[in-house]
Amino acid sequence: MLNLERLRTLDALARHGSVSGAADGLHVTTSAVSQQMAKLEREVGQPLLAKNGRGVRLTDAGRLLADHAARIISQVELAQADVEAQRGCAVGALRIGAFPTAMRGLLPQALNALRGEHPELRPHVREQEPEESMAAVVRGDLDLALAIDWHNKRMPVPVELTRAHLLDDSCDIAVPDGHPLANREKISLAEFAEDEWISWNEGQFCHEWLVFTLRGIGIEPRIAHIAEEHHTQLAFVEAGLGVCVTPRLGRGPVPAGVRLLPVSDAVRRHVYAVWRADADRRPSIRAAVTALRQVAAQL
Repeated sequence: MLNLERLRTLDALARHGSVSGAADGLHVTTSAVSQQMAKLEREVGQPLLAKNGRGVRLTDAGRLLADHAARIISQVELAQADVEAQRGCAVGALRIGAFPTAMRGLLPQALNALRGEHPELRPHVREQEPEESMAAVVRGDLDLALAIDWHNKRMPVPVELTRAHLLDDSCDIAVPDGHPLANREKISLAEFAEDEWISWNEGQFCHEWLVFTLRGIGIEPRIAHIAEEHHTQLAFVEAGLGVCVTPRLGRGPVPAGVRLLPVSDAVRRHVYAVWRADADRRPSIRAAVTALRQVAAQL
């Protein structure tokens, strides 16, 4: 009899491509992954891994079994969803990934509502960028993710996922007090052609959006500084080191030396929840999405 947890380990190895990647995805040690694979090899009676330089690769038998493992795990998730749906109540663990401003601006209120309405539901939240959290939902490492895209640049959603819109989040341009535009009631992005920008990490969807948007209006972006967190970006703005885009969701206090300017051409982020389509019947997911929508409607 094949052990389901060992099949999960094999599936993680196939998806991540390394023992360390599988360990990170499963939240276990690399030695635990190696031990599970050694036991699985004994169960099937043939090698599933082969050395590949300093790493490992799946053998032909390993790839064959990994394909079956992915289907088995999907069927198990469907079975769990059906059982949970039959009970008609949201129970058990619910793993959620969310980007930082949603962690501050949406999830605390939504989780508080879930705790009151569904006391047997145990949410576990992880802060992740949308690209990472959506991939984790596809892999089965997360049950639900909060993601974003922009009014003029949509983020592709894998076909395996279902998406529910939560809210549109308007953004402003943060400038230092002494900026020539600081006293304007509204501005256009085209007026920042000569400014230096504080942006998100290169390779992140939001950084790509900023570059794409500025180039779309004929501005070659002058990215002076890279900062992951919006509060860090605002600290740089206050010091006169550039300007930045700052969303309203989860914003919190703004430094005294920063002015926030609304944009006349409406810079907006779309915030939505995603989950695996084969888990659509789970009451826990429906309950979480309902709570998120209720909080979003109040913002």
